[in-house]
Amino acid sequence: MNIRLEKTEDYREVENLTREAFWNVYRPGCTEHYVLNQYRTNPDFIPELDFVMEDDCKIIGHVMFSKAEIILDDGTSFLSWTFGPISVHPDYKRKGYGLKLLQYALEKAKKMGIGLLQMEGNIEFYKHAGFDLASKLKIHYHAEPRESDVPYFLAQELIPGYWGNREGTYCPPKGYFVADENPEAFEVYEATFPKKEKAFQEGQLPQFCQSCGMPLTKNEDCGTNADGSINFDYCQYCYKDGKFLQEMTMEEMIEHCSQFVDEVNKNMPQPMTKEEYKQMMQGFFPMLKRWKR
Repeated sequence: MNIRLEKTEDYREVENLTREAFWNVYRPGCTEHYVLNQYRTNPDFIPELDFVMEDDCKIIGHVMFSKAEIILDDGTSFLSWTFGPISVHPDYKRKGYGLKLLQYALEKAKKMGIGLLQMEGNIEFYKHAGFDLASKLKIHYHAEPRESDVPYFLAQELIPGYWGNREGTYCPPKGYFVADENPEAFEVYEATFPKKEKAFQEGQLPQFCQSCGMPLTKNEDCGTNADGSINFDYCQYCYKDGKFLQEMTMEEMIEHCSQFVDEVNKNMPQPMTKEEYKQMMQGFFPMLKRWKR
């Protein structure tokens, strides 16, 4: 087993590895390989922490790191870092290789002076590498209420005292949203790989229509592309044959969706009024692909 820095000639192999590792894991299909492809020219990318793991000269794992920031409660920016995607070939998963690769990378990061890391992931795995809920360090996640102990938002202070008992809010670097911001470019890139079937499966993150926020749990919930194939981003009520079914602003969509608050309340522990529901959507909708600015 060997861990080394990634080389230019490794790029395509590593991107294919990343695609295989993430396909249908967190959502139907994946975009992590495109994020990696684009990140190598991003100024936030840290080439000194761009590692591959080999077994008998075959690349079986990869991890990359990025600069990030936390906005402190006084409005100032605090330098921090994140990592990912971290990929392990499906044939090597659940055998300890991912943890070994990550622990190696974390030690290198610490020696470089990287003091604080945040990331999104499963605490049951990442706790073995020293991560815990970010809320314990008073680091809040931008897309969740400040008082929440967000179970998937994790952090670790690599250098004791680096964070210094501050408090602030973290948002993932813009580079991680490149596929959402450039969907056409992503589709062109994705077409260069062998075709794979997208599918809903158990254990994925909740999927929502990127126009109205409706939960997507099965193929029948989804809209269709111009060629009749399933569109996993939008629901059947918003998107058909490659086109939106309604031309409206985000505010008009929120007003439209608010009339279904009684239906939403059937699955809520505490019912919301129409105005409370609209207020919640005002915070949620700007994160959806159709309304991102």
